[in-house]
Amino acid sequence: MGNLAIRICITMLSQMLAHLDPATPEWIVQLERLKEEVGNMITSSVTSSLLERLHLIDALERLCVNHLFEEEINILLMQISSSNNVNDCDDVHTVAMWFYLLRKHGYKVSQDVFVKFKDEEGNFIAKNPMDLLALYNAAHYRVHGEKILDDAILFTKRCLHSMLPSLEGSLAREVKCAREIPLPRRVGIYEANYYISTYEKEGKVHDMIVQLAKLNFNLMQLQYQEELDIITRWWKDLQIQSKLPFARDRIVECYLWMLGVYYEPNCSRGRIILTKVISIATIFDDTFDSYGTIEECELFTKCLERFYFIWELVADELPDCMKHVLEKVFQSYQIIEQELSEDEKYRMPYLRSFTEDLVRNYNREVKMREESYVPKSVEEHLQISSRTGACHLLACASLVGMDVTATKESFDWISTMPKMVLALCTILRLVDDLKTYEVINIYLSSPSLGYSIKNDIFSDVREQLTPHVASSIDSYMKQHDVSIEMARFMIEELKEEQWKDFNDEWLDPDSAQPRKLLEAIFNLTRTMEFIYNQADNFTYCHNLKDTISSLLVEAFPVN
Repeated sequence: MGNLAIRICITMLSQMLAHLDPATPEWIVQLERLKEEVGNMITSSVTSSLLERLHLIDALERLCVNHLFEEEINILLMQISSSNNVNDCDDVHTVAMWFYLLRKHGYKVSQDVFVKFKDEEGNFIAKNPMDLLALYNAAHYRVHGEKILDDAILFTKRCLHSMLPSLEGSLAREVKCAREIPLPRRVGIYEANYYISTYEKEGKVHDMIVQLAKLNFNLMQLQYQEELDIITRWWKDLQIQSKLPFARDRIVECYLWMLGVYYEPNCSRGRIILTKVISIATIFDDTFDSYGTIEECELFTKCLERFYFIWELVADELPDCMKHVLEKVFQSYQIIEQELSEDEKYRMPYLRSFTEDLVRNYNREVKMREESYVPKSVEEHLQISSRTGACHLLACASLVGMDVTATKESFDWISTMPKMVLALCTILRLVDDLKTYEVINIYLSSPSLGYSIKNDIFSDVREQLTPHVASSIDSYMKQHDVSIEMARFMIEELKEEQWKDFNDEWLDPDSAQPRKLLEAIFNLTRTMEFIYNQADNFTYCHNLKDTISSLLVEAFPVN
């Protein structure tokens, strides 16, 4: 880990802890008053035009105040979904917004609503950049076999690319961001600060909603800072820097990552547990990747499989630092279990089982690396690598801290590795491999250029150049005997196919799982796209500085 990256994270953490002040009673009083007034506004919007109602819902969600109005929004969505207005609507922007929001909320509305916007040659009748952007975003909720949506993405991507140089302001930013990560795959809470500032500046929504969003953001931020204080004290107790000098100190980034899974104030326990689990997974990753020998990793795996059962008796041959990891992991899982009520403790065996599976697959990767083995196909590669991204563990952990929404049936479901979880794991692996290749190629082609921050950042890249397990790109090249450029293109296509799998289960009307549970898994997948966008933001944590600051440090001035 580069020294500069360490300094950035320490500085950000110090700033955050310095801002730990109790929320003023005036803020809470103001928020409740504004909440009532905005709630009335939503209820009375039934007489507004379809587009106005759609924009209202979209604004509430982008400003991250939608959790305050779940019932009102759901009623509005049901009214919108059952309305025939969209069939008579000849405005592509309105229809695209309708399609986007309904699919976002799990309504499997038909792609056929876009047929009327295609000409005889198959091109879409849309020239306005806002119309194109709305269609582009909506189409990314596609599933397999939806050719109209596939065509819409190709068409709008081409048009928006040619238009971008002539666009300005927030629209230019929206198009640029959508081309990097389409709106359905973006993490709302990471962008809330930007949208509050932009909507206030441009007057896009009623000022009352903006003021509510600012108050709500500030109050949530205070809670996030308190949670981070709890987590950092736990992290310091692990003695990572003194006992495990090879391990990355990424506790702030871990919290930021998991904050994207559920940001709502009532999810505090879930965020804390989830952050602890991903931090533990990071320690495992570094232990297997950067420290342990093949024999030590094998023994470590056997010890972990025992959990509380006399693991010390078989750990004598492990280095002290690896024993320390095991001891702290077992202690941390005991703490997590203590935070659960008696009727929730059934969740822990599921968490331990997923943890054991992760470590077994880390161990398998070590053997692959030591043997310089390149799996013969992407499918063979993903049998292991889709598990070592730890996403299946995180999906399980996201349920552990939930309220009654998560049931034993939910844990049984997730233990079957359903299509949604498999897609999540595969998306992470493919995105990680694609971005790792990208960053390493920048370094190899110009080790003295590229990033403005040179030696500290590229020290992280140099770590990536040490012997590593073969990537899915390597396996694709071997399987199909193609160039790296073709392999990267096809891996990108495979990632898109996985998103279709994911959307298919998201839109399954027969799903027995609660929508809030599926939403957490969806958000976990969204965070993967953010964390690995352009470069591995988790490895090169300087990229996250602005997001950390805007979300966890910078409060809004309020009247």
